[in-house]
Amino acid sequence: MAASTAPVPAGTDAVRSDEAPPQDLLVVPVRHWGRWIAAVAAVTALTGLIGSLANNANLHWDIVGHYLFAGLIFDGLVTTLWLTAAAMVLALGLGTLIAVMRRSTNPVLYSLATAFVWVFRGTPLLVQIIFWGYAGALYKYVMIGVPFTHITFLQADTNSLLTPAVAALLALGLNEAAYASEIIRAGIQSVDEGQTEAAYSLGMRPALTMRRIVLPQAMRVIVPPMGNESINMLKMTALVSVISAHDLMSNIQDVYAQNYQVIPLLVVASIWYLILVTLLSFPQSWLERRYGRGTAQSGRTSPLRRLLTGSASRLRVLGSGPNHQKG
Repeated sequence: MAASTAPVPAGTDAVRSDEAPPQDLLVVPVRHWGRWIAAVAAVTALTGLIGSLANNANLHWDIVGHYLFAGLIFDGLVTTLWLTAAAMVLALGLGTLIAVMRRSTNPVLYSLATAFVWVFRGTPLLVQIIFWGYAGALYKYVMIGVPFTHITFLQADTNSLLTPAVAALLALGLNEAAYASEIIRAGIQSVDEGQTEAAYSLGMRPALTMRRIVLPQAMRVIVPPMGNESINMLKMTALVSVISAHDLMSNIQDVYAQNYQVIPLLVVASIWYLILVTLLSFPQSWLERRYGRGTAQSGRTSPLRRLLTGSASRLRVLGSGPNHQKG
């Protein structure tokens, strides 16, 4: 009598009696030896550089420590900070207006905005700073009145009106406005046209649509490059030292012009610029996460955080032993 060979129902796992039970698998990560060699070489070179600088007598670390918290340095820091903040506010306001004008169907507005970007983006910032600093050589008086007539409502001496600080603010703000307008225009163009059409269908006016619908969505594209521009603006304030605007770099130059300790005082300036740039990086990261919610980029983590998280995960796996089973 033949044995019954009934088919095995679908969806069931048929286990042969002669097969050995499955063993626990030990997961071994792939060793990237090239990465480790490159990391060791980089750390070795960095350690050597730091040791060389620390033991270099020509740096005069005592002078660095003496001037690092000097009152003259703090006065320059205050000027640098308010110049950065005021120039960025001016650049954002004017840049938004220029960006909207460049998207206008009015040929006059479009031409004026395009000419503004062409002039201020096409000439070096240092040239613009010197131009505003010596504007009194071009116009002795600043007058407001009716063009092509002798009717004047306001008249002031140019040198008394355009002080070095005001000249530095105008140069930095107007130059940055040209770049900010392109960044804002790119952010506006990244918003789908259907959003604007939907707002118009609800009876919203163009200005209200731009303020309530388009710009909030464009901020996701605008914030990262504008954050970088803010950091760049902080460093570009060092250029206003050519017109003695009493910023951090101006005061540093005044000091080493008297004691001839150029390198130690440049180290002082570098330390403070690094501190300020680091502090500015935190609000930039927060704004990027704030306006990037709901996107794929919002879930990205920094390499340092991934390194620390990965190291902690590997320690947990190794600590659980080779016989660790999944729950």
